[in-house]
Amino acid sequence: MSDGTVLRANVYRPLGGGQYPVLMSYGPYGKDLSFQEAYPVQFAAMVEAHPEILEGTTGKHLAWEVADPERWVPFGYVLVRVDSRGSGRSPGFVDCFSPQQARDYYECIEWAGSRPWSNGKVGLSGISYYAINQWQVAALRPPHLAAICPWEGVADWYRDANYHGGIPSSFFPRLYGVQIESVQHGVGSRGRRHPHFGVLAAGDVDLDENELMANRADVAEELRQHPLFDSYWQDRSADLSSVEVPVLSAGNWGGQALHLRGNIDGFTESASEHKWLEVHGEAHWTLYYSAYGVDLQKRFFDYFLKGEGDWPDEQPAVSLNIRYPGEVFELRGEGEWPLARTSWTKYYLDVADHALSLEPADEASTISYQPFGAGVTLMSPPFQEATEITGPIAAKLFISSASEDADLFLVMHLYDFDGIEVLFEGASEPRHPLSQGWLRASHRELDLARTLAHRPAHSHDKVAPLVPGQVYEVDVEIWPTCIVVPAGYRIGLSVLGRDYDHGGQGLPTAYGVEMRGSGVNVHDDPVARSAAVYGQPVTLHSGGQHASYLLLPIVPPA
Repeated sequence: MSDGTVLRANVYRPLGGGQYPVLMSYGPYGKDLSFQEAYPVQFAAMVEAHPEILEGTTGKHLAWEVADPERWVPFGYVLVRVDSRGSGRSPGFVDCFSPQQARDYYECIEWAGSRPWSNGKVGLSGISYYAINQWQVAALRPPHLAAICPWEGVADWYRDANYHGGIPSSFFPRLYGVQIESVQHGVGSRGRRHPHFGVLAAGDVDLDENELMANRADVAEELRQHPLFDSYWQDRSADLSSVEVPVLSAGNWGGQALHLRGNIDGFTESASEHKWLEVHGEAHWTLYYSAYGVDLQKRFFDYFLKGEGDWPDEQPAVSLNIRYPGEVFELRGEGEWPLARTSWTKYYLDVADHALSLEPADEASTISYQPFGAGVTLMSPPFQEATEITGPIAAKLFISSASEDADLFLVMHLYDFDGIEVLFEGASEPRHPLSQGWLRASHRELDLARTLAHRPAHSHDKVAPLVPGQVYEVDVEIWPTCIVVPAGYRIGLSVLGRDYDHGGQGLPTAYGVEMRGSGVNVHDDPVARSAAVYGQPVTLHSGGQHASYLLLPIVPPA
C-alpha cells in the first residue's frame, strides 16, 4: 500500500500464459479460512439445497462469502482474494468500512489491473462485507475497475445495518467479536490452519490480547458514540451518486435489517448508465454459489470484462423472483423499481376493531400498549382473489407516549385461512415475517429532499424529544417485500416496542442470541433502550383527524 503496509493476497490463475480479467474480493474474514471447517452447518445446508455447488470442484478453495476459484478460473478469470488491513495474513489496524480500507481496496484493484496476467479489467465479487465495500470503492472510481456485483450488502452503514430508523442494533458488534476478531492478524497459531494447505489463516505471528486490542477499532464503543448520522457514518457509507461503473445488484427478500435495502438503493441511486437489479429468496449465502447465481454473474462479467455475450439485450433491468407461500418463486423481468404499474393502496388502521380497512374510520379511537409486550396487531379482511404485493411499504402513524420518546417496531404479517402466520426463509433467519420497519420517534424529522410517498427518508441528524401525552404524526419506512397473497389469506400489521418474536422455538447462533424471527439483527442495548424511556406506554391513534394507514404496493398483472 502507499503507506508501506503489505496486504496479503491469494492469486488463482489459469494454467499457462495469457491475460485475463480479474475477479477480486477484499475483506476481514480470512482468505485462508476453510468454508467447510469454519462454517460447517451453513456449508452442509447450502450443499443440501444446491448439490451442484460441488459439481466440478473439490471445494478445497472455498471460503466464506467469496467466489470459488475452481469454478471461476476455468471460465478464464484470475481470482484475487485480499485479506483486508489487520485481518487474516495482512498486518495493520482493523477499522471496518473506514476510508483507509476503501483506499486500500482502490490500490488493490489498480495493482491487479496492471499485472502482466491481467487484461486491465477488474470486477468485484462477493457477499455481505464483500458486497458493502464494493459500493464504497466503486465511488472512488479506480481506473481499472470495470464492473461490480454486490451480492446482498448494505450501502448506508447507519440506516441499513446499525441504526434501523435510529434504533441501535447490536448485530455488528456481535459479528465483529465472532467472525472478525477471531481471524485478526496476530491470532496466529491460536487460530485455524487451512486443512489442505497448512497455512495459518490469521498470520504467522502471535500477538497477545493487549496487542490485538490495540490493533483494532472498538466497534461497540464507536457505535455508542455516534447515535446520529454524522461524519463517522458518512465516511463508512457509499456515495452512490459517484458510482458509475456497471452494476449487477443482487438482494434478498428475506434480508430484513441487513441484506435488501442497500441493494435496491444501489440500483435506484447509483449514477451508472449500466445497472441491473436482481432479487431472490433462500438463505444469505446459497444462491451466490448455485448454478442460478453463477450463471447470472458469469453472463454479467463475461460481457463487461471480456466483451462476450449479449447481456444488455437478454437481461431485463429488474429481475424479481416473485414469492409465493411455501418458498415458491417465479422469475419475472421488469423494467424499473418500484414497478410503474403499482397501485399504491392505503389500508387504514382501525384500532377499535384491530382492523386494517380500505376506508378510514369516521370516529377517532385509541389503544395503548406496553412497548416490551405484545403490542397491537391489526388484520385485513381476507383477500377475495390472489393479490401480489411487491415493492416498498410505508406507514403513517399517529402516536403519543407516556415518556419523552418511543421506539416503533412495525411488522408485516401474512396469515393463512386458519389465522396462522406464514413465515419465510430469510437471509440469515429461517423464520421471518413478511417484512419489518423501525423508527425512533425522536428521529421522526423527514429529509424532504429524499422522501417519497412510498419511502419516507429520515435525516437522523438531530433528536426531537416527545412531550408526554402529545400526539405526533410519524412516517415509518417498512422494507420492501414480495408476496402473492392467496385468496382467503390476510395481511396483518403489528406495532411493537421490541423486536419481532414468532413465539416458537428459537434456534441457537454463535452470536449469543437465539433466532426467534429477527435473526441476529436485534435491538437489545439496555442503556440505549432503557425501560425508563422506551418501556413506557405508547398510544396508537386511528380514525377521524388521526387517520393512520399502511401504504401497500399492490401489483396488477402485466
